[in-house]
Amino acid sequence: MASVYDFEAARLSGEATPLKAYEGKVMLIVNTASKCGFTPQYAGLERLYKLYADKGLVVLGFPCNQFGHQEPGSEDEIAEFCQLNYGVSFPMFAKVDVNGDDAHPLFRHLKAEAPGLLGSKSIKWNFTKFLVDKQGRVVKRFAPNDAPEKLGPEIEALL
Repeated sequence: MASVYDFEAARLSGEATPLKAYEGKVMLIVNTASKCGFTPQYAGLERLYKLYADKGLVVLGFPCNQFGHQEPGSEDEIAEFCQLNYGVSFPMFAKVDVNGDDAHPLFRHLKAEAPGLLGSKSIKWNFTKFLVDKQGRVVKRFAPNDAPEKLGPEIEALL
């Protein structure tokens, strides 16, 4: 059975990063967008990251333009937006598709391991969150309207 550690993704800078680099950490993997009603969740994600990073949490942001074209920017524009508006310091990756034939293999894996409501495999909108344990196993999927601030107890249980 594959684990999250079996995948790699390009950072906003273009540098390929194997997710094995985060082995032993709890991961919160999120598909993000800069022009979405949920975009203010960047602030909550950053707070979670700062609060739990020393205990072993890493938040991984994956911009996606598949929902209402709400992430139209280039990787440089995304990086600037996240830094200027939300002080994002957690790792951000290059834009990916999360659904369809061109879905990034990581997101295919996440969706298979943690289906959505009624067993749905597709991601419905930006800021869907996947919680991954220290062994690289997908533990839970959170909906876009699940505020990052509410995830603390579930993250703490895995740390």
